[in-house]
Amino acid sequence: MSLRLHGDTMAPPGAIDFAVNVWPGERPAGLRDALDRALADARYPDERGARAAIAARHGRSPDEVLLLNGACEAFWLLATALRPRRAACVHPGFTEPEAALRAVGCEVTRVLREPDGWRLDWGVVPEEAELVVVGNPDNPTGVLEPAAALSALRREGRLLVVDESFMDFVPEESESLAGDPSVVVVRSLTKLWSLAGIRAGYLLGPRALVTRLAAGRQPWSVNSLACAALAWCSADLETPARVAREVAVERAQLLAQIAGLPFVRRAWPSAANFFLVAVSDGPAVVLGLRDRGIAVRPAESFPGLGPAHLRLAVRRRGDNERLLAALAELG
Repeated sequence: MSLRLHGDTMAPPGAIDFAVNVWPGERPAGLRDALDRALADARYPDERGARAAIAARHGRSPDEVLLLNGACEAFWLLATALRPRRAACVHPGFTEPEAALRAVGCEVTRVLREPDGWRLDWGVVPEEAELVVVGNPDNPTGVLEPAAALSALRREGRLLVVDESFMDFVPEESESLAGDPSVVVVRSLTKLWSLAGIRAGYLLGPRALVTRLAAGRQPWSVNSLACAALAWCSADLETPARVAREVAVERAQLLAQIAGLPFVRRAWPSAANFFLVAVSDGPAVVLGLRDRGIAVRPAESFPGLGPAHLRLAVRRRGDNERLLAALAELG
């Protein structure tokens, strides 16, 4: 199955969307105002304010920050600029890093997590890998790895890339490596801030690498709305903390109730705004929910998973109750 298949294609118009991992919360008034001001500004995008705000949030220098046209852009920039001969991608995981690396002729080793808890034996990561990509929290399993375990993957001549697109949902971002100047960290505003269409993300990394990546791009790669959102959201620490608490409550309740359904073989705990389940007949559940106006994410396009696996986003209470009611009808 294609590595470039994503959840945004799996929700028919009008369906309640549990396929895409975007928290359906209302945007703060200050963020809406910042976007309105950016929209009214006819000048070319200016990234300096956003880079300074992101640097201040993470205790970094602005020249260690690269703004992105969505976090996914980072993996394609890294692949085309570095062109490593050998790389390792941890799976099940976000598939765009592997797609980007293969597109430039890189030999990619898939390092598979064990299904019992989706933990990883870090010793199986090939020593010869020049670049290692891992998600934390991982998508689609929701596993949160200790920062120390990830740091141990660093080697001379190897670049460690950690996709922290869902780290906003972790209280106090306890296992983030955003402050480590030797690691590349990729972050996104899509998930917690509900800004998928604006394409706003950023990369933190060594100064020389950021300069190299920026040199290979066209000018004004990040639009004014994204710059405004990145600057404003980086200064707002209250909203992520509040949303992380809300998601944790809804996730615990939804996970517990789904785990008790007769056709659910297993439901794995998660640190993000989604979780993974294995059911007795995945395609039948997907179709049955679609007939009831609900979309979920079949997960077999993630290496290491199969037709029985489904990824379910966590939404607000009313939508979650509708999902539970529909699943009960299928049971």
